[in-house]
Amino acid sequence: MQEKLRNYFSQYMNRDSIFRDKNYLNHNHIPTEILHRDDQISYIAKVLAPSLKVQQPSNLFVYGTTGTGKSLVMKYIFNEMMSTNNNGLNTIYINCKLRKTSDTEYRMLSYMLKELNFPVPETGLPTESLYNKLFELIDSKQQIILLALDELDAMINKIGDGLLYNLTRINSDLKNSKISLIGISNDISFTESLDPRVKSSLSEEEIIFPPYNALQLKDILFKRAKNSLKQESYSEAVISKCAAIAAQEQGDARRALDLLRVSAEIAEREEEDKITEKHVTHAEQKLELDRVVELAKTQPRHSQLTIYSILKLFAKDQEKMLTGDVYEVYVNLCKKNGYRILTQRRISDLISELDMLGLISTKVVSKGRYGRTREIKLAIAKKPYDILKNYFADLYEL
Repeated sequence: MQEKLRNYFSQYMNRDSIFRDKNYLNHNHIPTEILHRDDQISYIAKVLAPSLKVQQPSNLFVYGTTGTGKSLVMKYIFNEMMSTNNNGLNTIYINCKLRKTSDTEYRMLSYMLKELNFPVPETGLPTESLYNKLFELIDSKQQIILLALDELDAMINKIGDGLLYNLTRINSDLKNSKISLIGISNDISFTESLDPRVKSSLSEEEIIFPPYNALQLKDILFKRAKNSLKQESYSEAVISKCAAIAAQEQGDARRALDLLRVSAEIAEREEEDKITEKHVTHAEQKLELDRVVELAKTQPRHSQLTIYSILKLFAKDQEKMLTGDVYEVYVNLCKKNGYRILTQRRISDLISELDMLGLISTKVVSKGRYGRTREIKLAIAKKPYDILKNYFADLYEL
């Protein structure tokens, strides 16, 4: 096996790659020009521009489905602002979906302090001490701090809106500086659960990013492919197919970039010099599996328990199940693992959210004088089902 591996790696090193620079197909790459987002960039720039003169801008809320360019545009604008004038301006961008960042209020505060050049130990300090230190550092000089909280709904779902409330009220106690918040979310409806005072303060200015259409995605892919792939390795048909698939799935530019990148990787593994539509089809199948599994794994704990309850019932040949059936299994899992049990109404809400995510499908059925309930079906293929069932079994059965 060792000799076989050495031969393979030797041949790989001597073979020309399809890629010029794979980083251009990465989500985190910030291009010098962002296509089809001029209106959104101009609006956000005008809202935040006062901070360049050390004047406090309004708080801003940015909505839009996944892959519509919200995070990219915000990082792009922050970079341009800091290159224009970083005297008295500080920008902080936090992805609240990262587990090590937003699991607890302590970790969120630690991350903010780290961005202000004050390292904090993993644990050990009272949360109040972190608030005091954050207040002290922010007010240590005359400055405007722009704090962008990406995937804000993920943070609220994990730790509530207490931190957000404190951040929206901090300016009343600051003497030398001001902080403006920029919330970024895929979920427009999540603000309904916020404290009304937080909601009104956070939504002083709002902007919605619309999904990209197929032609816009095609433009984006051509521009990225020009820098990322060798010219002879792809065709317009391949780019068009990647764009069309992503346009059908809520106009997600990330999806389009992933399709093109994975298609190229598959072609390279098959030792082919050109990406074909066949490679795009294989990439779509691979990414669909990855998407479903990752989506389920990143849900909050009680959503995971609800998914696992449905998987367990499906394993017993219950292809159709009712909310009450799912709740019964969920309660047993909570007792087994020592978790607080949510009400059946709350689990019903979580089932609705899982339906919107496409992991299950539900239909309201009448039970006559017993009222109405929901019939639940699993909406994922066998391969992700097997992966998730084993994954959740390891978490909640041992």
